[in-house]
Amino acid sequence: MADNAGSLARWGQALTITPVTSPLRGRVAPPGSKSITNRALLLAALAKGQSLLTGTLRSDDTARMAEALAAMGVAIATPDETSFRVTGTGHLKAPAAPLFLGNAGTATRFLTAAAALADGAVVLDGDAHMRKRPIGPLVTALRELGVTVEAPTGCPPVTVHGQGGISGGRVEIDAGLSSQYVSALLMLAACGRGPVEVALRGAEIGARGYVDLTLAAMAKFGAKVEALSGSAWRVLPTGYTATDFLVEPDASAATYLWAAEVLTGGAIDLGVAPRDFSQPDASAYEIIAKFPHMPAVIDGSQMQDAVPTLAVLAAFNRTPVRFTGIANLRVKECDRVSALATELSRIRPGLGAEEGDDLLVASDPGLAGQTLPTRIETYADHRIAMSFALAGLKIGGITILDPGCVAKTYPGYWDALVGLGVEISKIAQD
Repeated sequence: MADNAGSLARWGQALTITPVTSPLRGRVAPPGSKSITNRALLLAALAKGQSLLTGTLRSDDTARMAEALAAMGVAIATPDETSFRVTGTGHLKAPAAPLFLGNAGTATRFLTAAAALADGAVVLDGDAHMRKRPIGPLVTALRELGVTVEAPTGCPPVTVHGQGGISGGRVEIDAGLSSQYVSALLMLAACGRGPVEVALRGAEIGARGYVDLTLAAMAKFGAKVEALSGSAWRVLPTGYTATDFLVEPDASAATYLWAAEVLTGGAIDLGVAPRDFSQPDASAYEIIAKFPHMPAVIDGSQMQDAVPTLAVLAAFNRTPVRFTGIANLRVKECDRVSALATELSRIRPGLGAEEGDDLLVASDPGLAGQTLPTRIETYADHRIAMSFALAGLKIGGITILDPGCVAKTYPGYWDALVGLGVEISKIAQD
């Protein structure tokens, strides 16, 4: 992370993007998938033996996961900038101090469940943003499995009183707020003393495709899972077996580059075709490819992290766009529905608006080529920063505040844009 930190530090507290005058062309290798990296790190940590994870993301979020696992007795080495060598013993130790996980949602949710396997109390905490992100449904489900868990506010900090494992049984989980709750339980379940059945409570689940990612990663590490229905799974008590694992590039990161390509009429080679991604956000490519004729209504429920990209791109669409199914975006790193509406309307009043939990973008192709000096507040949210950088490719005067927040998932983002020929200037804050 040292090189990433140094690279980001040179951008300071704010940067301004100069609109491009020609199509962006070149090759950019997106970083490894955050979602898959954090799953692989945990599964390798719970396996007996040594696993080599390659193509991984090295960012704030994955560093939080790796540091927490190391504090729980897992040996983790970093042979190079895109690999982790993980040596697990099949169990976790109670850490000597609380685990601080910043605003890493995947790490917090996954480790809250995994902490049931530790041999004592585990406290999981985060920054001010993480302390506002709900974890109550996962806590309730863990209690159904006999785990003693305390989360007085329904958000972190959480205290899990691990007893070295869990018994088998059946648990229901309300996944309306996040599919990460389901993934956390499924990964824990393979380490049960008996089979565990995980079932959804209700039909709603946020970004179901991420559960499929979890099941695929579990299978690579030797887990046996039977789908009982579209909303229930039976996980056998196999534990995990160490294995070498290749992480695919990050589809959420790819969306910014796909959008930059169509917005400028360019050609950006990512080294991987959209159809070759297994992550749900890759489905955004089909919508991006329709620009400037994006659909009037876009259901973002199954590609939630791509919504900020699509929303900023929609500002230049020929017709207005309504985003639905995005209520879960209110409990991400920030309230992204509000943030997108607010920052779009900083660029031009009324450009973005909230209607219930929907986001309305009053598209205006005429924005391209204008100079509209605007300081974009990023709310310490990497996706707000990276998506609004796209506006700066076509509108003069777009300044991104706190550009270093991209370290959460894509530390090399600004360098990638520069490599494509985008001019970015560091500016002093008022």
